[in-house]
Amino acid sequence: MSESPRRAAILHADLDAFYASVEQRDDPRLRNRPVVVGGGVVLAASYEAKRRGVKTAMSGRQARRLCPDLIDVRPRFEAYVEASKAVFEVFRDTTPQVQGVSIDEAFLDVGGLHRIDAPPVQIAARLRERVRDEVGLPITVGVARTPFLAKVASRVAKPDGLLLVEPDAEDAFLHPLPLTMLWGVGEVTATKLGSYGLATAGDVAMLGESVLVGLLGPAAGRHLYAVVHGRTPERVVVGTRRGSIGAQRAIGHGAHPPEFVRAALLGLVDRVCRRMRTAHRTARTVVLRLRFEDYSRATRSHSFPHATSSGADIGATATMLLDAAGDLIRERGLTLVGVALTNLESDAVVQPQLSFGPVDTGGMDSAVDAVAARFGSGAVMRASLLRTGDGFSAPMLED
Repeated sequence: MSESPRRAAILHADLDAFYASVEQRDDPRLRNRPVVVGGGVVLAASYEAKRRGVKTAMSGRQARRLCPDLIDVRPRFEAYVEASKAVFEVFRDTTPQVQGVSIDEAFLDVGGLHRIDAPPVQIAARLRERVRDEVGLPITVGVARTPFLAKVASRVAKPDGLLLVEPDAEDAFLHPLPLTMLWGVGEVTATKLGSYGLATAGDVAMLGESVLVGLLGPAAGRHLYAVVHGRTPERVVVGTRRGSIGAQRAIGHGAHPPEFVRAALLGLVDRVCRRMRTAHRTARTVVLRLRFEDYSRATRSHSFPHATSSGADIGATATMLLDAAGDLIRERGLTLVGVALTNLESDAVVQPQLSFGPVDTGGMDSAVDAVAARFGSGAVMRASLLRTGDGFSAPMLED
């Protein structure tokens, strides 16, 4: 039996500067101008701003020093979610084999279409045209044999590009690239390898697996060895449910009153709990995410004995974790707060909890969800948020 031929049939589709592109699409005055989306911290930057050195997670003050004519736009996350849904409709109309990675990118397997449709690179070109014509956004697509190589191809092709990596040209494409272009290789790993004179994927490919394990540890060393030799998985993963639901808010630099941070966190809790209940899920673990003035990060988590969808229980746990991190926050200064719910389960079977209190929070959650579903998420909010604002919560891709 002959071995099936290797094909470059995996697409990585990645919207360009997604939040900023949506703003430029919706406001013609912003087109071809340097734009950032944020509120003290840059959440997204247009390519006009990126060419001036502006980067995501940079402070607004630093960004304006690099680009004095920068236009700062407040986030509109509901608009971004709607744009994402429209783009994913195009993805799923192209092929049922879609693996969402985030709100603005996905892998598509079009290998099964080669007998009834065009070659993968033509499908990719058509997808780009449809996203531009139907949604009004630029998108870059990489086409390769594996999801990893397709992801790297889209990075190289940005912005608004299309790049095909043929199976017999993978080494020629990958090996000249700097290590930071490889998916999963961060600045810390690249710097460590650079201290040994290793600057490109080709440099690393000359080393044995045992050498990389010695330098980076077992998991990272074996992964990088597989990456530079084209031995990463060849299939996209579809049909799985998300393992977490989360949101975050950039609160800018400077000192923040504890009540402000607490209100921002509870606003995020309300939002992720509503999304979780809409998806008919419950959670066993609450994760608090913090980012500090020096751009370092920290997480704290707590797991319940039984999964829950109670906003009151999750909110109390999140604030408990925040209070426990108080010394770290005062020492480093907080610029971003986030919350994620993990260990998600179906709400079809929920273990009832014996309550010794007089309040039925489940009924209150249901009532608030119903109002939000009918009149919008801003129709009901915590009183503490009327003064501090409901925050910049960056939603992940919906199920």
